[in-house]
Amino acid sequence: MIAAGATVLNIPDTTGYCLPEEYGAKMAYLKANVKDIHKATLSCHCHNDLGLATANAIAGASHGARQIECTINGIGERAGNTALEEVVMIMKQHPTLNLYTDVNSRMLNHLSQLVSDRMGMAVQANKAIVGANAFAHSSGIHQDGVIKNRETYEIIDPLEVGVDQSAIVLTARSGRAALAYRAKNIGFEFDKLQLDAMYEKFLIMADTKKEIGDDDIVELMKQI
Repeated sequence: MIAAGATVLNIPDTTGYCLPEEYGAKMAYLKANVKDIHKATLSCHCHNDLGLATANAIAGASHGARQIECTINGIGERAGNTALEEVVMIMKQHPTLNLYTDVNSRMLNHLSQLVSDRMGMAVQANKAIVGANAFAHSSGIHQDGVIKNRETYEIIDPLEVGVDQSAIVLTARSGRAALAYRAKNIGFEFDKLQLDAMYEKFLIMADTKKEIGDDDIVELMKQI
């Protein structure tokens, strides 16, 4: 193919069966053994049948591939293809890989929503990078840690992918710190005794509702 003039050699894992070390080894073998391989770009095309598409693509790139075929939100045949947003942020978060892309990561969230809307395909809430819950915290210990220092439980600054800020979601698992934080965001501040009284009533309400909103906080304030 190279002798015939091909400038890109695409190596598909069509059924998503490979393990990362296997797929990376294939790329390394081609890089080391194909005549005139320097004249062409090795390209990864991975499917996600076993949830390994992104890991395989990164392994391929780490072993000589210089192109990754990927899709927004990982959309594709069956379980999907390598997700562009995951590849981009892995490269940004792991500089020791020595992989580079000039994709503007701050557009990822907007682009994900645009594709989702146009295709009528919802993005699962717990999808990495662009899911609704990717920067949402509902566990008390996580909320307290993020409020004190965002990097405690977030390896990515939400702004880097186009998300305005982390979400502190109030549920029955939330603690006093999260309640005080959300109340302060809408203009209420408490002393310790007020917060204790507020929290008792909050737990009662949280037992009957899946999530406590700002209107609920105002209602709780009226009660104390």
